[in-house]
Amino acid sequence: MNEQINSIENNIHNVMFEEFPVEAIKLLEQMDITEIVEILGPRDISNTLKIWERISPQLGGRVMELLPLKNNIEVLKHIDPNRGASLLNCLDVVKQEELLNELGPSVESDLRRAAKNEVDTAGALMDTKVMYFRPKMTVAETITLLRSRPKGVYRKIYTVDESNHLKGMIEMEDLALADHDARLSELEKISPAVVQVTTSREELVDLFEKYKLTDLPVVDFEQRLVGVIRYHALVDAARVEGSVDMQTMVGVSKDERAMSPASFAIRKRLPWLQINLLTAFLAAAVVGLFESTIAQYTALAVLLPVVAGQSGNTGAQALAVTMRGLALKEIYPRMWMSIVFKESSVGFWNGIAVALTTGIGVYVWSQSMGLTLVIAFSMVLSMTIASIAGAGIPIILTITGQDPAQSSSIFLTTITDIAGFFSFLGIATLFIHLL
Repeated sequence: MNEQINSIENNIHNVMFEEFPVEAIKLLEQMDITEIVEILGPRDISNTLKIWERISPQLGGRVMELLPLKNNIEVLKHIDPNRGASLLNCLDVVKQEELLNELGPSVESDLRRAAKNEVDTAGALMDTKVMYFRPKMTVAETITLLRSRPKGVYRKIYTVDESNHLKGMIEMEDLALADHDARLSELEKISPAVVQVTTSREELVDLFEKYKLTDLPVVDFEQRLVGVIRYHALVDAARVEGSVDMQTMVGVSKDERAMSPASFAIRKRLPWLQINLLTAFLAAAVVGLFESTIAQYTALAVLLPVVAGQSGNTGAQALAVTMRGLALKEIYPRMWMSIVFKESSVGFWNGIAVALTTGIGVYVWSQSMGLTLVIAFSMVLSMTIASIAGAGIPIILTITGQDPAQSSSIFLTTITDIAGFFSFLGIATLFIHLL
């Protein structure tokens, strides 16, 4: 009989997790931590993934502390890296390293990148152990939940929707004085200031001074609440900012980059200038392969910069979008296939649109249908290749541990020049009888 009852309960949980994850989360968040562990622990990640994607990081972290290692590994392997990083940040450092060391290289790399915040940003200053509250919760339910969770100093609480997007804030005074049957949605107010994890310390100090804040909510690029900057952290940031201002007033930057010795600057810049020179010779060598074709049809030399310039701009666009995605942790290297496919599609269709415009202009100028077709086909091909290169180069450099911001443009310029020259002159050589 007990087995039948357990089987029925399991089936109910399975249906709830699969079909009604939002309602399931609301129920789980009201339970004791040991009950949550008993419910989530025995289940396969395929059944509980929707729960892990929506659970508040602080509660999720407490559950992970009580789950076996293998369960946590499965969660981190399948969950979005940004959400996985939020869960990891709620664990102690020893537990974090234990889990990361058990994951595969690609998953570990993505999680480390997601969990790492640049120095002097909101992500580095925030407290990730922040409690989530749902707008439909009553005041009585909220107070009960606060009492059951780890003790802390709460000046404000924050409400989030089903996907943990920040909705509003409630002062503790308002919560304490409200009717116990009132919903949080009736009490919540829009926060006067919200920052992203990449917001600089200087901006944080400005917001602190402008709004006289005690707490400042921090969200990720999808507007999910990931932490709160407390008053003392802002005060410390203000003190550091003050000392930095004193340094800059006397001409010394905080890291001395601007005032570095000339020998240091030469040592850092010269290798890249030499690499750039080498890549320029490679592009020139491609043009040299088609010297006889250019000698026969000088119009090709006139149009060559058009193709190279357009492919260069296309590659730069893809590069900028990809690097921004990597910097903001919107994308990760293991997503390379979908990123490259998307950018190649953009490059192809933009290439067709630009080829039509270019073709019309070239035909009006040259009255040559052959030259028009050559430049149109080469424009599509070179822009597609440039888009793939623009997306792929920063991802490859990130995977190999290099700084994509430092060297991406050099490699991209080489590839786009070669692609533009080779496609235009190569197609012209193949269809030389049409010119």
